[in-house]
Amino acid sequence: MNCELAHERIVMAAYGELPDDAAHELDRHLASCPECQKVREQLRALKLLADAYPVEEPAANLAARSRLRLEDALDALPPKTWLERFAQRLSHNFASLHAAPVAASLLLLIGAGAGALGGYHMAQSRAAHDSETARAAKLPEANQANPAEGVANISSIVRQPNSEQVEVRYNKLVPAEKKGSLDDPDIRQLLMLASGNATSDNVHDRSVQLLADECRAGHACNGEGIRDVLMYVLRYDRNSGVRLNALQGLQPYVAEDVRVRDAVLEALLNDSDPHIRTAAINMLEPVDADTSVRQVLHTVAHSDQNPQIRLVSRQVLSRVPEIQ
Repeated sequence: MNCELAHERIVMAAYGELPDDAAHELDRHLASCPECQKVREQLRALKLLADAYPVEEPAANLAARSRLRLEDALDALPPKTWLERFAQRLSHNFASLHAAPVAASLLLLIGAGAGALGGYHMAQSRAAHDSETARAAKLPEANQANPAEGVANISSIVRQPNSEQVEVRYNKLVPAEKKGSLDDPDIRQLLMLASGNATSDNVHDRSVQLLADECRAGHACNGEGIRDVLMYVLRYDRNSGVRLNALQGLQPYVAEDVRVRDAVLEALLNDSDPHIRTAAINMLEPVDADTSVRQVLHTVAHSDQNPQIRLVSRQVLSRVPEIQ
């Protein structure tokens, strides 16, 4: 991949429009190209700064004025001569004649290929289904059960004192419970479910606190599981105490995970609680060499409405070199 193509894909990736295969190819290019890495950091910083300012609504008659200007511009175009119109129509007719047999042939080939491929996939699906049915019939029912499958809600969470053991009670068609360590994948899955589907705020808050404690303790918090839950809570939860727990749980991953860093920057720019914003500033200090982090800290230090936030941002910036 050349740098010009990489720059185009960096923009698409910033707005979530880049397919996974192209994103992997872009990551490989960025790993060996410092110049493109700098472009990505500058774009991320620009996007975060743009998100910090309100979007102005366009005037109500903007679309009408634009349409009138477009019509005037089209009317101002000189009319085509009869010779130009005849040549254009003749060109279109020849293109249609050439394309017709080719299109018909392509349709025949596609139809034959799709029929063969469809038959193959149907046979494969039927064989896989029969194999799965036979395998499931041999397995005991307990081995097939997924503790989070069909769970209606989480009713309570109790952690044993001075222990890693957690008791999670949840409701299916009948009440059920699961006991295990916080490292147990089933317990973790139930806790993540409780963070968004619980019978009470206490259960919801407790689940987020336990997940955050796990991450702060240095236990595995992969990006596709607990880490994603904490980022979602940080962005959208209504309870500031729960958001603060989520922020603290993400702290060990600010340096290694760009998505976590962006979530913390969003909290600094947008959260309504000054305690969370102050905690976000302090959390970002170890990664203040990042361009996007510096840009946001400079913006907050000079234009934020909260004097305490401005002061803390300036203190952090005073300990690092100025942006050149």
